[in-house]
Amino acid sequence: MVRKIVHVDMDAFYASVEQRDDPALRGRPVVVAWRGKRSVVCAASYEARRFGVHSAMPAIHAERLCPEAIFIPPDFTRYRAVSRAVRDIFQRHTDLIEPLSLDEAYLDVTENKTGLPTATRVAITIRQQIQDELHLTASAGVAQNKFLAKIASDWRKPNGLFVIQPEEVQTFLPPLPVARIPGVGKVTETRLKQIGILTIADLLALESSALEAQFGRYGVRLHELARGIDHSKVIPDRPTKSISAEDTFERDIPLSETEELIRRLAEKVWIASRKEGRIARTVVLKLKTSDFTILTRSHTPPVPPESCEELTAIALFLRGRITLEPAQRFRLVGVGLSNFRDAESPQSPLFD
Repeated sequence: MVRKIVHVDMDAFYASVEQRDDPALRGRPVVVAWRGKRSVVCAASYEARRFGVHSAMPAIHAERLCPEAIFIPPDFTRYRAVSRAVRDIFQRHTDLIEPLSLDEAYLDVTENKTGLPTATRVAITIRQQIQDELHLTASAGVAQNKFLAKIASDWRKPNGLFVIQPEEVQTFLPPLPVARIPGVGKVTETRLKQIGILTIADLLALESSALEAQFGRYGVRLHELARGIDHSKVIPDRPTKSISAEDTFERDIPLSETEELIRRLAEKVWIASRKEGRIARTVVLKLKTSDFTILTRSHTPPVPPESCEELTAIALFLRGRITLEPAQRFRLVGVGLSNFRDAESPQSPLFD
């Protein structure tokens, strides 16, 4: 049976919420970010994007590109509330919802609750309900699998809908640049170009074994995606794999001055982990040096940390495992928990 998948992606979500809630911001270049040398852009309105501003860009760079931009500090409590309202709309149509973030999700509407005849009609209805009830716009892609639906949702952004019919896949995909494949970032794109692969058509010309030799297991997946094959299912409420918090310093500091922030981050992570109802066995410490080198240290104790104090102690212990020159400076620190297990499950051996 051919599945019917919809990928819904809210348009410039954080910035659009700000423009919706403050009419004075509508039609103006809005950048959701804290000001400062260390801040990065969380979101940019389409008016700001015309100047080249995009998410994850240093805020100071965004300010240079668009001096007239209005900077708004992020309000994630409000964004989460709007995201829940969007999900409530999704649930009118299906229970098979796999959120990717606050602003996008996959929906399996092979069978839908409302009895609409096609996945396209479901997508149209969802977009209209978001517009009418939340006064926001969303783009959507409809296809037979998650990979194709993701590409389709980006095809007519913002506020667009695109459908890839099963019989169109073999003509639609080949002309696309390989960067259109979700997961192909700049590093992979560069490696593909080095072996002469610029488009999906170029990928089609290679055997699976040749791609596997170059890229390992991901090469096999590239071989399948180039043919429009994606067997991954929409998994509702995917279990959390990790919880983390990190922060960037106003100035680069020596390792000896990181304790206070590590304590604050550990507390934040501990509070977030209590909402999971599951137990994390591994503590992770992340540090980024002044030259952007990322260092990570992790520890899995025989008994998982049972308090914020234990988590903090382990994180500080991991800091002691960092051995660098005394003059080394750091620009970022992060604390995380991973290796989650159900609370009622027996402890597995430390070494398998």
